[in-house]
Amino acid sequence: MTADVPGADGIPGKRSLRPLGGVLAAMAVAFTGTRISAVALPWFVLVTTGSATRTGLVAFCEMAPYVVVKAFTGPLVDRIGPRAVSWTTDLASATAAAAVPLFHALHLLTFPLLLALVALIGAARGPGDLAKEVMVPEAAERGRVPMARATGLAGVTERLASAIGPAAGGALVALLGPMTGLVVNAACFALGSVIVALALPRDMGRAEQECSPQAGETGEGYWRRFGEGFTFLRGEPLLLTVIVMVGITNLLDAAFIMVLMPVWAKVSGSGATAIGLAGSVTGAAAVGGSLIAAMAAHRLPRRAVFFAGFLLAGAPRFLILTSDAPLGAVLTVFAISGFGAGFLNPVLSAIRFERVPRRMLGRVNALGDSLAWSGIPLGGLIAGAAVASAGLVPVLLASGAAYFLTTSLAGLRPEWREMDRPGERGALKRHAEEEASPNSADVTA
Repeated sequence: MTADVPGADGIPGKRSLRPLGGVLAAMAVAFTGTRISAVALPWFVLVTTGSATRTGLVAFCEMAPYVVVKAFTGPLVDRIGPRAVSWTTDLASATAAAAVPLFHALHLLTFPLLLALVALIGAARGPGDLAKEVMVPEAAERGRVPMARATGLAGVTERLASAIGPAAGGALVALLGPMTGLVVNAACFALGSVIVALALPRDMGRAEQECSPQAGETGEGYWRRFGEGFTFLRGEPLLLTVIVMVGITNLLDAAFIMVLMPVWAKVSGSGATAIGLAGSVTGAAAVGGSLIAAMAAHRLPRRAVFFAGFLLAGAPRFLILTSDAPLGAVLTVFAISGFGAGFLNPVLSAIRFERVPRRMLGRVNALGDSLAWSGIPLGGLIAGAAVASAGLVPVLLASGAAYFLTTSLAGLRPEWREMDRPGERGALKRHAEEEASPNSADVTA
């Protein structure tokens, strides 16, 4: 779908929704595969080893490389180009994911080998997820789609994957076993690689040097690029506060998804099907929240929506599992939590894209995401050890209380007031950064 419409600078240009559709489609299949694996892999480890600690260790070995590699590949994504990074890393993820069921079928899958393979999956996923995220602003500009709406659609895509993936994962595990879920995960990564390589326009997501010939003449090395991203983040109190808060909640979410939910399903007798149902109900409700955010984000008071979303999305999930509530009540609470969670990522993404200069998106997003995700590898590890020593219910109660206190106390900090003034300070700072850059005329065209 194309049309001649005025560009951002008032000059008529060609509008195309193909780039945004392609990026969202690639995100959808990759996220769906990951959500299927998030049900199949922990369940496989838990039922074959009977160890919550080993289940947490597998989660750690996947997410630690994800975070570390993602943190240091931001400058490379800017330099090589997100399109090339996305399809190559998805292909690598598909290969590593397919190796797990292959070695299992050949009776060669030892626990150390499983840890090595999930580490490879995590190391490839980090740059791939970052590259797709970085392409969203360019795709939005090509389609003349407002940034808040584009980030909202990206949030809807992720939430749809969170609705479909767990249901598919739970059904596959219940009917065909966990290895089937891992085969589907590999197929999803392969399809995502094909979409990015073949469906996206060739001139999209290009390397920085291709976008601006002058970029190669600045002499910017890797560590200088990395340092620029670090320096930029240090000067952004709002972004830093968001990163710290989200880092803590991500740790708790990882503990919940990777260990606490599987242990609850096993102890309660609900099985993997309940894990899939809970994840799908959460994801489906989150789609509704994300759609509202996509359509009305520019009219809503960001700060109020953000903290209300966290209030619904956090502690209630932990607390309901401490009771003997029927599955219907559990699913109702998860639906309410999912609806609140649907508002969070569109708000966060819009703030980040407003405040970060386009030429620095790769390195700044890589650092910010990696810091925010730094607790995820530890979440499963800590939860597994805690459940083994203290039991499930005390860990659920402590985690729910920590979630509530983190998201409530963080809102008292003064820098959150900047959230309700979208783009003011960030737009000025980005304009100054781009004016100071020798490549600004090219990268903002």
